[in-house]
Amino acid sequence: MFIVTGGAGFIGANLVRALNAAGHDDILVVDELTNGRKFTNLAGARFADYLDRDDFRERLQAGEGFGKVEAFFHQGACSDTTEWDGRYMMDTNFEYSKDVFRWCGQKGVPLVYASSAAVYGTSTEFREQGSGEVPLNVYGWSKLVFDQWLRRQVGEANIPVTGLRYFNVYGPHEAHKGRMASVIHHFSRQIRETGKVRLFAGSHGHGDGEQRRDFIHVSDIVKVNLWAAGRTAPGIFNVGTGKSRSFNDAARAVIAWHGKGEIEYIPFPDDLRSAYQAFTEADLTTLRAAGYDGAFTSLEDGVRLTLDAGAAAAA
Repeated sequence: MFIVTGGAGFIGANLVRALNAAGHDDILVVDELTNGRKFTNLAGARFADYLDRDDFRERLQAGEGFGKVEAFFHQGACSDTTEWDGRYMMDTNFEYSKDVFRWCGQKGVPLVYASSAAVYGTSTEFREQGSGEVPLNVYGWSKLVFDQWLRRQVGEANIPVTGLRYFNVYGPHEAHKGRMASVIHHFSRQIRETGKVRLFAGSHGHGDGEQRRDFIHVSDIVKVNLWAAGRTAPGIFNVGTGKSRSFNDAARAVIAWHGKGEIEYIPFPDDLRSAYQAFTEADLTTLRAAGYDGAFTSLEDGVRLTLDAGAAAAA
């Protein structure tokens, strides 16, 4: 059996589908379905059981078993970077993750968990251990605190634990995320609705629309998760393409797919200036040194795959 928390969410649902494609359907999906529309992310997927997040946590804390578990993929979290309820964020992203780690240690189950490039804030240094770990919001801080806590535990753990710091992920099954969905999703919606993609004018030393991010397709995130599940040593790794691309590049790729549209530049909001990541680019040195040699999907190919999938789902 495999356990996937956040299994009805964006990355979790794609991971469940990838496990299905590899011939696995003995999967326990854990999520919280207050937003019942998330069910569509798993429509057609195969899994053995579903548990509500809170019920599952109670069973973890009680030390209950779920049979022989090959790997635990902990994707569940509050990923809303605009959420400032620190108590809620730390309980959901930090305390819950500690419960997961302790259960995996008791049961001898390999753990792969989702961290985030939000731990780097406005830094231009994207190494897994260094002075660049300065988050801008409580979401990024909650992820960093767990990474730091885990580093203190790993020496005593009897399981391999792998943390994956996701950069800017996009792809199918993210529509439910609303404003937290990727810019690829929003750019496509803007073209359908207005014929224009709205980008920020120049800021932070970048020209109009030239702010840059490391955009990574969700299929590559899934591949790294599956690779990490087979590791025998602990580690925390950046997961991006290793190449930043501008928002102009992303917008042009979406416009090319639609065969129409134009870019409109809007003033950069003053209240966002001090809390905005204008540049991200994963340093993949540690990931490559650990043995991951997979290629990453180009932005243009990833946009095409994403929008093709959306069009097929809507047909």
